[in-house]
Amino acid sequence: MRILVVEDDPRIARDVIETLTGAGYVVDHESDGEEAWFKGDTEEYGAVILDLGLPGMDGLAILKKWRTGGRTFPILVLTARGTWSERVEGIDAGADDYLPKPFEMDELLARLRALIRRSAGHAAPSIAVGEVMLDPRRMRVTVAGVPKALSPQEYRLLSYLMLHAGRVVPQQELAEQLHGSYEDRESNAVEVLIGRVRRKLGVGLIETRRGFGYVIEADKQ
Repeated sequence: MRILVVEDDPRIARDVIETLTGAGYVVDHESDGEEAWFKGDTEEYGAVILDLGLPGMDGLAILKKWRTGGRTFPILVLTARGTWSERVEGIDAGADDYLPKPFEMDELLARLRALIRRSAGHAAPSIAVGEVMLDPRRMRVTVAGVPKALSPQEYRLLSYLMLHAGRVVPQQELAEQLHGSYEDRESNAVEVLIGRVRRKLGVGLIETRRGFGYVIEADKQ
C-alpha cells in the first residue's frame, strides 16, 4: 500500500520512511506544505501521515483543503503541538488519529494499521477471506493454517485486494499502490504479479473481471 509522509524534520522523516518501508509499505515523502497538498490532491494513497508544522502551507490548512476537496484517505497527524485544543481542531478538521511527538515507531505502525483497517471496514487485527488469513502486524499469510512465502510486492498486492474485498480494483489503482511515484510501471507488471500470487496461494481467491480489474469476493468460501 502506498503511504504519503508529510514531514519537514529530516531525522523524523528518515526514521518514519525506514520504518514504513520495512513494514512493507510504498512511501512517498514531501517536506513542503504546498507540494504535499498537491500530491495528496492528485495522487492515490492508502493513508497519509501529516505533520502540522510545515513550510509553505500549514498542515491544518492542508488537511482542511483535502477534506473539503473530497479526499477521503485516512490521515494520521504527527505534531509537537500538545494542547488539547489543537488536537481537537485537528480531529474536527478531518484527521482520523493524532500522535504527539516524540513517539515510538511501533505505536506509529499500530495506529497506521488500525486506520487502514477501519477505513476499509475491518475491525479485527487480521483479515480472513475463505481459507486465506493475512496478519498485517507480522506480514504473514496463511492458507488453511499453512504459511505462504510471498515477496514484498506480492504481499502488498494481496493485502490491498483483501482489504478491499468485495470491490473490483482497477489494474491502474493496483499499480499506483504497488509502486512509488518515480518507478516505471510496466503495463503487464500487475498481471504477472497476480499470476505469481495465485500460484503461491493455490486457491481460487483472486478473480479477474475483464476490462475492469481484479476482485476478491468478501464471502469467498
